[in-house]
Amino acid sequence: MRRKYGLAADNVIDAQFINVHGKILDRRSMGEDLFWAIRGGGGSSFGIILSWKIKLVPVPETVTVFAVDRTLEQNLTKIIYKWQYIAPKIDKDLDIRVLMFSVVNPSTGNRTIRATFDTLFLGGVDRLLALMQEEFPELGLTREDCTEMSWIEAVVIGSSFTNREPLEILLNRIAMPKNSFKGKSDFATNPISEDGFEGIWRFYNDALLVLTPYSGIRIDLDRYT
Repeated sequence: MRRKYGLAADNVIDAQFINVHGKILDRRSMGEDLFWAIRGGGGSSFGIILSWKIKLVPVPETVTVFAVDRTLEQNLTKIIYKWQYIAPKIDKDLDIRVLMFSVVNPSTGNRTIRATFDTLFLGGVDRLLALMQEEFPELGLTREDCTEMSWIEAVVIGSSFTNREPLEILLNRIAMPKNSFKGKSDFATNPISEDGFEGIWRFYNDALLVLTPYSGIRIDLDRYT
């Protein structure tokens, strides 16, 4: 969704906000500078957000998801190198992010790198397969890897529920357990070379690396923000 419509912050069209003087403001009364700030800097940094007004966007009746794993023994370095050129420019209906882990290969007992190509496609499996065959055949996607479902069912999966939980679980307002971790994020503007990835593999251990293709409409939006 983010490659076609942007982030949630990009689709905020108004807000109710209490400033440090106790005044309730909306977009018009707070001004565009503050409205811009509360959408990106964390609203609680500037006051108290009472409500957001969000622009709705259309979703297709059917979406397709897949999560395909590849390891170094399955030519991962060349696949992830090619992904860098494909993911930011491919059809905006397709969002392929990559989650990388250091794991033990059960066949050899040696440590390896496993990457999960975690994907949401706004459309059916037939169009997805044709698109992947044309743009990213290196991944070797098959029909058996893909599952068609409704968008809201995909939201359940994207919320880290994996045991076929019902849609109603999204109404559960009990906070999820908090796990402590230390993270760092950055924006890469140039592709990493194959030698660069080989260097990363040598010291990569017990960490999660997530590569997200913030592109599509995000490129157009950044030109005006």
